[in-house]
Amino acid sequence: MTQGRPALNRRLAEFGTTIFAEMSALAVRTGSINLGQGFPDTDGPEEIREAAVRALREGKGNQYPPGPGIPELRSAISEHQKRFYDLRFDPDTEVLVTAGATEAIAAAMLALLEPGDEVIAFEPFYDSYAACIAMAGAKRVPLTLRAPSFRPDLDELRAAITPRTRLLLLNTPHNPTGMVLTAEEQSAIASLAIEHDLLVVTDEVYEHLVHEGRHHPIAALPGMRERTVSISSAGKTFSFTGWKVGWVTANGPLVAAVRTAKQYLTYVSAGPFQYAIAEALRLPDSYFDGFRADLRHKRDLLGAGLRAAGFDVYQPQGTYFITTDITPFGEKDAYAFCRALPERCGVVAIPNSVFYDDLDAGRSQVRFTFCKRDDVLQEAASRLRRLAS
Repeated sequence: MTQGRPALNRRLAEFGTTIFAEMSALAVRTGSINLGQGFPDTDGPEEIREAAVRALREGKGNQYPPGPGIPELRSAISEHQKRFYDLRFDPDTEVLVTAGATEAIAAAMLALLEPGDEVIAFEPFYDSYAACIAMAGAKRVPLTLRAPSFRPDLDELRAAITPRTRLLLLNTPHNPTGMVLTAEEQSAIASLAIEHDLLVVTDEVYEHLVHEGRHHPIAALPGMRERTVSISSAGKTFSFTGWKVGWVTANGPLVAAVRTAKQYLTYVSAGPFQYAIAEALRLPDSYFDGFRADLRHKRDLLGAGLRAAGFDVYQPQGTYFITTDITPFGEKDAYAFCRALPERCGVVAIPNSVFYDDLDAGRSQVRFTFCKRDDVLQEAASRLRRLAS
């Protein structure tokens, strides 16, 4: 390379093509069923799709929408937080619309971190967390969630906090393990955040996919609203992942900080879709209840198929992913297993090992998604039974 330096910024040297792109390309190349990347194979509510078409035809959002998001969507997000969690946010100063939750996470890390800061995050962690922390020049400090329960060790969390710790990056319901923080765990984490004056950034994109019980945001706990940046998105809840409509809710100064970084990323996005998601967030409770019940059924359907195929299955409390262990097959390397699986069975999955810094902790774990049609899940389970032969 010119000047004797690689083209890629050294902070990103450890990051290449994402595992999702790699495995989805493998699914296409082999004609396999893709239970790797988490996107549904059917669209969300027809009335919401039609709302997007109507916005396009009426010229709503076809030009640059307002930087913070259209007022209609910011109001709908504010209403959603009040409706489900009794959290009140000013739609003008405490709500920010982003290009999906991924941009919200990136903007939050770039806005709130400085070089040398430390970020404690649950591992296995969604791959963009590590990249966004690196881009901000900060250091990730993993708190390992271990099978079979994947519960956070709060003593380990306390011990991980140093004078350089700036924020806690939480994800509940947790991708990829499906762990959902209990009220007691959230309270203990909140106490540590307050004691050490830490910020909390919490990724709650699976908030409406808790299979038993309900999601409870940490921002609702005493002393947490002023130090928490809550992130969510429409893609998972309404099955329109390609629209990339996400949002941030926090107090005014934190939203202003995140908005400062966000405006130099995409600036704005998804104009007509913002109008549609404003309508989606106001759907009746029956939609959210039915959506959750359908995914719970799919979880149980695929879980039974995976057990019948010989996997050790860790029952997820939330999300639309199931983590399994491949040691019953005499296998130990999840990445090698997933690379070979399309040729062996015609199914694609994701190796959890790529989400760990502690490679031994996740070496034999494989993640499958169940946000697919029942017949697809049944066919995948049938193909996976070849592993036992």
